[in-house]
Amino acid sequence: MFDMVLLCQKGKNCTNGVSALQEALRNEVSKNSKNNSPKGSAKSRAKKQSKKEVVDLRTLLIHCAQAVAADDRRSANELLKQIRQYSSPFGDGSQRLAHCFADGLEARLAGTGSQIYHSLVAKRTTATDILKAYQLYLAACPFKRISHFFSNQIIHNVSENASRVHIIDFGIYFGFQWPCLIQRLSSRPGGPPKLKITGIDVPQPGFRPTERIEETGKRLADYARTFNVPFEYNAIASKWETIRVDDLKIDKDEVLIVNCLYRFRNLVDETVVVDSPRNMVLDTIRKANPHVFIHGIVNGSYSAPFFVTRFREALFHFSALFDMLETNVPREDAQRLLIERDLFGREALNVISCEGSERVERPETYKQWQVRNLRAGFTQLPLNMEIMKKARDKVKGMYHKDFVIDEDSRWLLQGWKGRIIYAISAWKPNRV
Repeated sequence: MFDMVLLCQKGKNCTNGVSALQEALRNEVSKNSKNNSPKGSAKSRAKKQSKKEVVDLRTLLIHCAQAVAADDRRSANELLKQIRQYSSPFGDGSQRLAHCFADGLEARLAGTGSQIYHSLVAKRTTATDILKAYQLYLAACPFKRISHFFSNQIIHNVSENASRVHIIDFGIYFGFQWPCLIQRLSSRPGGPPKLKITGIDVPQPGFRPTERIEETGKRLADYARTFNVPFEYNAIASKWETIRVDDLKIDKDEVLIVNCLYRFRNLVDETVVVDSPRNMVLDTIRKANPHVFIHGIVNGSYSAPFFVTRFREALFHFSALFDMLETNVPREDAQRLLIERDLFGREALNVISCEGSERVERPETYKQWQVRNLRAGFTQLPLNMEIMKKARDKVKGMYHKDFVIDEDSRWLLQGWKGRIIYAISAWKPNRV
């Protein structure tokens, strides 16, 4: 199954497993929408009936957040009761979103946000379940695929003639990005380079803090063996800001690439500690002096210190994600439930119910990151127009028309219905 999802099929835009799943999803979604649309005069009757039941969940949620912020518990509980009545983890996109945001508000009221969040983080989801959810995500939306394509293409270009390539991946997680790159390197004219990957992630809670990151290394080593690519793996499970350049085991004669996709948002910023871990990690990357630093960010404005402002911004951001799944994936899909509960739901809960160092979901906009990266001593590289064009073609050819691919200030932007959700760009350190 790993091979089916993670490897590229020759001459095709995507993996077999994903294209078959896309077809199935499309059929299912269009069948459901036909079944759900009443015909003729029944339509107007249905309209009248649903008029009574239409509830503006978004407004109810914002009122509830205002009551929670004012510590008006009676109103907050009253509103929560109403929201619970009309929301459900199995309903349409907005009902599912409301259900997950109500969980966050409830946890904030009870003061149990960080306990619930930690128990969700500690939950061991198997690599296979994560892989199935990842496959669904690839089929439903282009965000991960385009990010990996952008990153791997840059790595390919930078290391074209290199005999040794070292990738430092901040936030390697299950390492799903790399089998496809290993496969591509194996067919390089003149043979593959010696590939070293340094996988960095935070220690897992529990007795085996390095288990996942080591499993990832073993899996990647298996792929390297399959494709005859000389391979070395270096696992670092620790807080990112404590990592020093020496820990990265960099050799003089290798092409060095630093890759970090969408995980900088989990480092706390200056509003929590004066020496911001974000700046400390950027400083370590600059000192490592890579040929290129590929930086993907979640483009969000929901890091405001004021709760109601933050809640409203998070509501807009997650509305786009839930709407995107609602449009592209049938409601009863088990993997959709996993993504909404264990990924989006967990993040939303953290944003809504946690404060201080416990609030680890702190995205910034790509404009804010641009300023931060420049200040940290990086120069932004121009967007490669060929990569840009291929990315646009992939999205146009394979995905729903409401996905956005755009560029601004040398960032490749990805979004849904006009809201930019992710941005990615390439940097290199200023020569000291």
